[in-house]
Amino acid sequence: MSNADASDFDLATFLPYQLSVASNAVSNRIAQVYHREFGLKVTEWRVMAMLGDAGALTQRELAERTVMDKVAVNRACKVLEDRDLARRRPNPSDGRSHMLELSEAGVAMHGKIVPRARAIEASLLEALGVEREDAFRDILGRIREQATQFGPEA
Repeated sequence: MSNADASDFDLATFLPYQLSVASNAVSNRIAQVYHREFGLKVTEWRVMAMLGDAGALTQRELAERTVMDKVAVNRACKVLEDRDLARRRPNPSDGRSHMLELSEAGVAMHGKIVPRARAIEASLLEALGVEREDAFRDILGRIREQATQFGPEA
């Protein structure tokens, strides 16, 4: 990058920065509710949400589907198990791994959190209106898809 290019750089309008700041703001807002009302961290809720949506998964599958670090997924799973919100069972297709699934208590908590999560989502999207919300979701999907197309040198 030449000096002229560097001097034209404005961090506030740089897409990765804007996405990161927006994501952090939304996560922090939601994290307050999850922690205050349910005693969960965002990573723990993401694992619960994925298990509630997809059913039993291995920790590797959880890491892939949530796009979270394996260590963060491992910690979240441990907390959920310790709180009896999730349980492990042997993986019938691979004896080296285990499946994690929500326990009865986990299913009950998931059922209480989803309406709160939906309400927060609705309040965040309220300013857009239906047409802009649809366009926003489409744009986010396109950006996410484009980001997965980059090779290591991109």
